[in-house]
Amino acid sequence: MKGIIILFITGLLTLSVMSSQAQVKVDLKKKVNKETNQRANRRTDQIVDKSFDKLEEGVGNLFKKKDKKEKADEAENETAGQEAADEQTSGAPETAGALQEKPQPQLAWNKYDFVPGTEIIFEDNFEGEQNGEFPSRWDMTKGTIEIAELDNDKVVMFRKTYGNSPDAILPLLNNRTEDYLPDEFTVEFDAYFPKEHLLKGTYYLYFYDKKNQIKILTPSYPLRFSWNTIDNGANTTNYYPGLQGARSETFQGWRHVAVSFNKRALKAYMDDARVLNIPNCEFNPTGIMISFHNPSANRTGYIKNVRIAKGAVPLYDKFLTDGKFVTTGIKFDVNKATIKPESMGTINYVVKMMQEHPELNFSVEGHTDSDGDEAMNQSLSEARSKAVAEKMTELGISPNRLTSKGWGESKPMAGNDSPEGKARNRRVEFVKF
Repeated sequence: MKGIIILFITGLLTLSVMSSQAQVKVDLKKKVNKETNQRANRRTDQIVDKSFDKLEEGVGNLFKKKDKKEKADEAENETAGQEAADEQTSGAPETAGALQEKPQPQLAWNKYDFVPGTEIIFEDNFEGEQNGEFPSRWDMTKGTIEIAELDNDKVVMFRKTYGNSPDAILPLLNNRTEDYLPDEFTVEFDAYFPKEHLLKGTYYLYFYDKKNQIKILTPSYPLRFSWNTIDNGANTTNYYPGLQGARSETFQGWRHVAVSFNKRALKAYMDDARVLNIPNCEFNPTGIMISFHNPSANRTGYIKNVRIAKGAVPLYDKFLTDGKFVTTGIKFDVNKATIKPESMGTINYVVKMMQEHPELNFSVEGHTDSDGDEAMNQSLSEARSKAVAEKMTELGISPNRLTSKGWGESKPMAGNDSPEGKARNRRVEFVKF
């Protein structure tokens, strides 16, 4: 291409010079070659300059990204090293391979089989408590334990406590010096696990009262709840399904803890999973203490929504006797018709009952306590009973076997002057039709 251009220009210049009869002798071919080369070089320089500009910009960005990646890698290595040191300090087994982030477990609750007792012994959601004070309906062995607010909820905060001593809280019951736990009972509470404390945050549930039951004291191993395990002291450790050996997790938040005891058998749950099943506990539970292991005050535990209830006869047997059964095990968000996940144990139980007995048809009837406006409570009870019926339809019960109705606060089962009485009045009844 370059040769063709040179020849073309040379020809034009030759004709121009000859026609003008120029007196100066000029080497046209040499001059054209020189000018062409200069212009080509200038054009090439411009292209190269632009290319280098883009290349330098790209290299600069590359080094910026590299710097960010190196900083991120350094931070990750530092975190991993700290976790490994924490694990060795605590005596936990080392996990081979690099730590990997895993997604938060997705809760299904469709096979959840925990059914709480129907006769409430003790209930406390800490409403009305003063921030910074000791919870008014509890006693304590020792430690630093106070009311706090977390996500706008009143909670018990374990500021400095030895979980294995234990520094614990215990229900302030009138008969707390006696064995107040029946042969069949359930315990429930919500426990918070901050991400930064997952490796060491452990809650303790004891089945005796160290402070008040001196004469009948029968010490036993506590249940210990970490974010992914439940263990019975040194005897048995079971992992939350799918989380065995996992050490670096993105989970952070509340877990619902539930325990059922039947004469000598004990089952313990976290969220929608039964984690621990002990057929023979070989001890007599007499009371309840709750603690969190925080001896150096560098990590904090929180609990809320504590309930202790007496177990009752199976719901189907109750239905055969009374033509209906009453449950306080179906719970809702405050002032809403949103069913709490832990309610699914009771709902699943009723669904299974109706599947096994196709002759059963139920009117699902909601009741509230007397807090708030009467008209609002009426509407709330109607919405809640409808929500339960719709959930049961989702689980396979034909809609023509269910109706729903709300009674508001008009039919209390107990006085509304205590948390336990209010809890009994917040109920769902299944009435045969």
